[in-house]
Amino acid sequence: MEELLERRPDLDAVFAANDLMASGALRGDSVAESTDPPLTTVRQAIEGQGRLMARLLLRGLNRDRADDESPDSVVTPTTPVRRASA
Repeated sequence: MEELLERRPDLDAVFAANDLMASGALRGDSVAESTDPPLTTVRQAIEGQGRLMARLLLRGLNRDRADDESPDSVVTPTTPVRRASA
């Protein structure tokens, strides 16, 4: 983050892949609610994603025909959680 700010001192927003990375960018040591300002984040259905991935994996392992269609990609729902950083 320091290197980025050296190159772009006018930067006023950063997109991070997860709360831990965003927290690190703020030099904090906790996650979304504990940072200053509290981070706006995206809630992901982690348990649902795990179940879906297990089903897709088992489907792939049990595939008995080469023409069985499996998705190239899967998009799962997310919910924005707005806080003071938005």
